[in-house]
Amino acid sequence: MTEAARDAAAAAAGARPGDARQPLELLVALLDLERIEEDIFRGVSPPESSVRVFGGQVAGQALVAAGRTVPAERQVHSLHAYFIRGGDPSVPIVYQVDRVRDGRSFTTRRVTAVQHGKVIFALSASFQLAEAGLEHAVAMPDVPPPDSLRSQAEWAAESELRIERPAIHRPFEVRPVTEPIWSGGAPGEPRERNQVWMRADGSLADDPLLHVCVLTYASDLSLLDQVLAWHGKSWATNRVHGASLDHALWFHRPFRADEWFLYDCTSPNASGARGLATGYFFAQDGRLLATVVQEGLLRVID
Repeated sequence: MTEAARDAAAAAAGARPGDARQPLELLVALLDLERIEEDIFRGVSPPESSVRVFGGQVAGQALVAAGRTVPAERQVHSLHAYFIRGGDPSVPIVYQVDRVRDGRSFTTRRVTAVQHGKVIFALSASFQLAEAGLEHAVAMPDVPPPDSLRSQAEWAAESELRIERPAIHRPFEVRPVTEPIWSGGAPGEPRERNQVWMRADGSLADDPLLHVCVLTYASDLSLLDQVLAWHGKSWATNRVHGASLDHALWFHRPFRADEWFLYDCTSPNASGARGLATGYFFAQDGRLLATVVQEGLLRVID
């Protein structure tokens, strides 16, 4: 285990309550898994975790485990995952990698995350050697640049609800394009899109796998918010029982997660106490970087 991983394990165990490192440093440490056996890795959760492990964390850690069994010249282009059980943040998570296929152009890995002897999460990921081919992409929406917008922290500080920034958001600088639906403390106007600028709050090492895993973590931060926003509701102003059910991500072009990207989210459907949300990640220069789809359980308690 690296020094960073040892520090993260100590923090998760409560041994470093006064840890002075920045939130992004702690996130990078969480993604630096311990290899405990061939194709078996161990990860931890931060000390400020809620009652269950954040979905973006387990997805990012599982992708790290998969990526560490693949040659560096093969980059991940897609992942598909199911959240099976709520994770326990007080104990480590064991990630078991199955080397499904190593082809001439593509590599496939399957990862299961295990706690207390049970699978809590399952991920399949595909990696590809770089190839040239057809190129097109949807256009980025016309939105104000991030430097002209207020940060999420500023919106929260001025909100009637006096909302504290969740720990899972702290590794990122977030700037909503429009006023957050939760900021006024009253039921909001229904909206068909949720758009935020985001970037890692600091500099990241030049490791492509780290950048895609950080983006994977970020992809779970605000996606299901849009299902609620469609109905003028939010986590802050309504009693909502929610959980991610599955998650799919396609990576289209190289990027850095410590540079601004627009997360443009919408929701094509909600039914059966489930909501479906889709999101596009765009670079500031308009390039489409990744596409996300997630379904979640959403029970609004009136």
